[in-house]
Amino acid sequence: MTVSSPYMTVREVATYLHLNEKKVYQLASDGHLPATKVTGKWLFPRKLVDQWLMESSHHGVLSDRLLISGSDDPLLQAALLRMMQEQQYQALYSYMPTGTQAGLSLLAQGLVDCCTLHWGKAEESHLRHPALIRQYTGARHWVLVHLFKRQQGLMLRKEDEQQPLAELLKKRWVVRQEGAGSQRFLKDWLGQQGAQLEGLDKTAMALTERETAAAIAQHRADLGPGTLAAATELGLGFLPVYEEAFELVVPRPVYFRTLLQQLFEWLQSEEGRRKAEQLEGYQLGQCGKLVWNGEDRKD
Repeated sequence: MTVSSPYMTVREVATYLHLNEKKVYQLASDGHLPATKVTGKWLFPRKLVDQWLMESSHHGVLSDRLLISGSDDPLLQAALLRMMQEQQYQALYSYMPTGTQAGLSLLAQGLVDCCTLHWGKAEESHLRHPALIRQYTGARHWVLVHLFKRQQGLMLRKEDEQQPLAELLKKRWVVRQEGAGSQRFLKDWLGQQGAQLEGLDKTAMALTERETAAAIAQHRADLGPGTLAAATELGLGFLPVYEEAFELVVPRPVYFRTLLQQLFEWLQSEEGRRKAEQLEGYQLGQCGKLVWNGEDRKD
């Protein structure tokens, strides 16, 4: 490989890290060193090797920050803000709601530490979530942790809550970007009603739950997909459809970071439960439970 190549060979990585080649093979096979196999040979993205080296030199766990992408949620946002304040801003929790699939893409690239997701009914999450995760590079080195269950449905203004379904389908809709869990929900729900996304009067497109709620509150649209908590924040009405599992995808080494374990503890604390009750629609009974441990399979 040339210096300008974005990839390094086993020999180049061994020289760069001052390791023998056998150790490099072992680190790659065990999933500790970012690598991919092409026609039977290991290749190492130079950018991710540098990032791995930086993390390894910083106490091995980067204990002072946690970068989160993926699905939007009001309770998680509230938890992270309060935890940073309690720690007197000596640690960084950075939460960028991108939608489920964009978040998984960022995680696969090594740009974030973990990703939140929701992808259907709670009772189907043990199948749907792993099936989605497996589509991404590095999935066999990830684990899936349950955060909470929440109410998913349709957000709308309170005066429209008693409208017949046929009338709701004629109203102005705010939709989400492709790859968002709420957009997946909307497509599934419409299919059950014998309708299609293409048949809606779409007057707005939102990138987060809160943007969806704001579009409705500001009368730029009449209804859209989202959670009870997001509707509650802005005083909107809500039509519940089902309960969904909101879960966190985490690389195994990140799972043991103190900041992440503190997040699980806060959500289950008295303060966390009070906040969940205030926002409405949450079930925290299995918070922190490991629900999927990746897969041991050949690359």
